[in-house]
Amino acid sequence: MSYALSDFSKQLTKNCIPPRPLRLGARLVNEMDAQAHWERVYGTKTPNEMSWFRPHLETSLFLIERIAGHRSASIIDVGGGESTLVDDLTCRGYRDVTVLDISRTAIEHAKRRLGSASQQVAWLVADITDARLPMHSYDVWHDRAVFHFLTEPTQRLAYVRQVSSAVKPGGHVIVGAFGPEGPSKCSGLDVIRYDADSLHAEFGARFRLMQISKELHHTPFGTTQQFLYCHCIVKSSFSPAQTTGR
Repeated sequence: MSYALSDFSKQLTKNCIPPRPLRLGARLVNEMDAQAHWERVYGTKTPNEMSWFRPHLETSLFLIERIAGHRSASIIDVGGGESTLVDDLTCRGYRDVTVLDISRTAIEHAKRRLGSASQQVAWLVADITDARLPMHSYDVWHDRAVFHFLTEPTQRLAYVRQVSSAVKPGGHVIVGAFGPEGPSKCSGLDVIRYDADSLHAEFGARFRLMQISKELHHTPFGTTQQFLYCHCIVKSSFSPAQTTGR
């Protein structure tokens, strides 16, 4: 398979599945700590004080518009937080957009920013690894800067299972994570950096790789962060072994 590294960057200027039962102990504590961490971040900082913030997610918009030409496409933005992607999608006429974030504060900020347009959006406050999501409901799954925070194998496995169950067969998955030259920590947390092979390998054989692309993100602080975007299609036919990721 040949990878189209950063080709596109040159063109830039509902049946619910119950969550898997939580195991009490370390995992529950970690999830509570993660939620408290992000509530603190979004409660004390403005968007321009967060390294990942961009006024517009040009790369994400380019990819989504290329693969989801119909404005009726069902799109979920995982970890949408205070991202303006939802603003740009609704302005472009997309009518079925869901934003999920672990931070209620971030969701409330986004709602206030959108004003009356927020009523056109479905909002979910949840940890993506155990959220209740409708089965085979989304045409496009978008994640910029969530997956690289999942440093435990069990977290990544749970994430991939969520994608496998929530995205329609033939649907698209776009995941943007820090590349090999990206930072090793973000917002005070450890992250995992990925190259093309390792990022796709986390998702497994059910996800057909369409494109890997790089983006050099310029932070509000004048530094740069390398992002790697993986675009896959969920295969229509698969065996249970193909849903387990790496």
